[in-house]
Amino acid sequence: MNASSQKAFPVSWDQFHRDARALAWRLASAGPFEAIVCITRGGLVPAAIVARELGNRLIETVCIASYHDYKNQGELKLLKDVSPSVKAIGDGTGRGVLVVDDLTDTGKTAKIVRDILPNAHFATVYAKPAGRPMVDTFVTEVSQDTWIYFPWDMGLAYQAPINEGTRG
Repeated sequence: MNASSQKAFPVSWDQFHRDARALAWRLASAGPFEAIVCITRGGLVPAAIVARELGNRLIETVCIASYHDYKNQGELKLLKDVSPSVKAIGDGTGRGVLVVDDLTDTGKTAKIVRDILPNAHFATVYAKPAGRPMVDTFVTEVSQDTWIYFPWDMGLAYQAPINEGTRG
């Protein structure tokens, strides 16, 4: 899909914080969770917010690289697995573990984590239709052709009006 056919969905820091707190609110009744595993890098910020809201202190990362040029998802690479101490929680299949990411797009990253922790509860702030079946809890679903501009990827700059090219 080329960039001109994508819909833009810019998210401010304030909006992201509200959405991550809404995710925590939904997760409060799904727990308790003994540990949180965040998928880096996008899951770091929402995992910190969710951990604060739910009172979790055991936070682990799983590091998977998928977007190598910020536009196209490439080959997935597991850069760092979940620690053995988190894998040992509960029955060793992820039961009692919460996995947090910012977005599920195609579901490919989530599948890698599901293979590692098949019974973990998987939560994302945003979900696209292709990745939606991999997620247990999310806040907002966006269309597959939407590109989410997260606040950590943006700076303050002028934005052209949507109808700028159609004025006569």
